[in-house]
This record gives sequence, C-alpha cells and structure tokens, in this order.
Amino acid sequence: MEVRVQSEAFDPGAELTRFTAGRRDLGAVVTFTGLVRDSAEGDLRHMEIEHYPGMTTSAIEAIASEARDRWSLGGVLVIHRFGRMAPGETIMMVATAAAHRGDAFAAAEFLMDYLKSRAPFWKKEATSRGESWVAATQADEAALDRW
Repeated sequence: MEVRVQSEAFDPGAELTRFTAGRRDLGAVVTFTGLVRDSAEGDLRHMEIEHYPGMTTSAIEAIASEARDRWSLGGVLVIHRFGRMAPGETIMMVATAAAHRGDAFAAAEFLMDYLKSRAPFWKKEATSRGESWVAATQADEAALDRW
C-alpha cells in the first residue's frame, strides 16, 4: 500500500508501470485519474487545494487499509496533489490491484467515493467571477453512503 500527498505533478502511466512491475500474481488493475475540470462557464483560472499534512496522509492511509481489509487486494496506490493547479492538470490517481476484477473495481470505487467527500482537503476555485470554496455535493454523499 502506498499513499502520497504531494504538490509535484506526476505521470499516471509511469505510476501504473511502477505499480505493476514484476507482479505475476495480479489478474486485474483498476485505475482512476482525476483532472482539474474547468468551470461550467469555462473560466476557471486555477484550483487551490489545501490540507494538513499529517492528518491528510493518515486519514487516506486508514481508508486504504480499510479497503485492503474489505477486499482481496494485491496492491493499493493513492496519489493526491495539493497546491495550485490549472484546468486539465492531473490532480489525483487511485490504483487497486487484485487477482480478480471484482475486488479491484469495488475497492477503487470505495476509495474514490471516500476521497471525493471525506478526505481532509479544502478546495478553492478561482474564476473570473472571484474565488469560492468547493463543498461535497449531495450526490457525493449518497455515493459514500452505499459503503
């Protein structure tokens, strides 16, 4: 299991290659890569993500451990960036590996639902209309409730 919270950009393809290198025991790898999405009006200048370093990493490690305990996984990788990012930049990645696809898919969805609504990050969007904090939506909360 690997959890990284970092300001630096990363290459999802290189991360996937490293994550699966030498693994002959895996039959499935599920990955999700999140990008900074422009606003509906197309005027997002940047997104700023803040966090408390020790708290954020510990919280994500705890939920990744829970995923590992709930499903038969051969690996978990979570990378989440903080700082200022422009539309189109990679913001995060989740990868889960298992002998069978069901466990890998379920664990990846579980982790994504948690990261979207409960991970201790604070997101602020800057547009031509000003700056505003981004809150989890009702749909995000509902997705997490299924677990």
